[in-house]
Amino acid sequence: MSSVLPVVQSSFVTFLDQILADVAHELSSTKAARPAADIRARLADAPPPRDFAAALATGFGLIAEIKERSPSVGPMRAQNVIDAPAAYEESSLVRCLSILTNAHHFGMDIARLAAIRAQVTKPVLRKDFIVDEYQIREARAFGADAILLMANVLDAPRLAGFYDLARELGLAVLFEVHVEEEIALLPADAAIVGINSRKFKSTSGFVGATGNSASDFSLAFDAFDLADKLPANALHVAESGISPDNLALARDRFDAVLVGTSLLRDENGIRACLGKFEEALRRSA
Repeated sequence: MSSVLPVVQSSFVTFLDQILADVAHELSSTKAARPAADIRARLADAPPPRDFAAALATGFGLIAEIKERSPSVGPMRAQNVIDAPAAYEESSLVRCLSILTNAHHFGMDIARLAAIRAQVTKPVLRKDFIVDEYQIREARAFGADAILLMANVLDAPRLAGFYDLARELGLAVLFEVHVEEEIALLPADAAIVGINSRKFKSTSGFVGATGNSASDFSLAFDAFDLADKLPANALHVAESGISPDNLALARDRFDAVLVGTSLLRDENGIRACLGKFEEALRRSA
């Protein structure tokens, strides 16, 4: 039985349905161009994995993201995207990097992840809509140190099975939840769990899918109230919508925050925005 989620044939109910249909189409093309046998051969030459969990455990910090655009707000600032790898490598606040590899909606692919990883020494997360074992092997083959698994995309058996495969390959896993019901789907030994405040199961808010927006209307910050319900022994990550202005939302309840848009769209540059995060952290200490 194939582990690819079926393409949605009827009209899309939510924006997530549309994304998953696009992912299935993109994955089909990728497999045709780069068969599983090629991925398995490339795995033999993959660089050793870096310890993603250990990097997060060194103290509160950022998983800093790189993407060209976002369905919620549109394009990032081009110079910030260019400067991001070096800026993240230099920053003492950045623990790990997150690289979007969904070309259709975020403008980057797995080859960009490999190129960026070669420029830094910090662990790198493949952030994508993982629906197939192929993507997990592909992530490691191209140098990823961790992957994202989403509980609003995968059921409990797939979350567990994909987790086992990831660990077999040396990959850490950041599990993502959005609502309380999804927490129960996670493997009992999940080591890193994030709460994403983005409302993917929505029909509105994704203005960047067709244009450019100064504001992100797809967020629901009350999702972070689930922090106390996450597995006690796991590292906890706040995802989406965190900026220097609202860092206090996450500082006392999470071990790290995953930040992308705030850094990548700052008009003063990405290093200036990292400085704002550092100052916000000092104020909240």
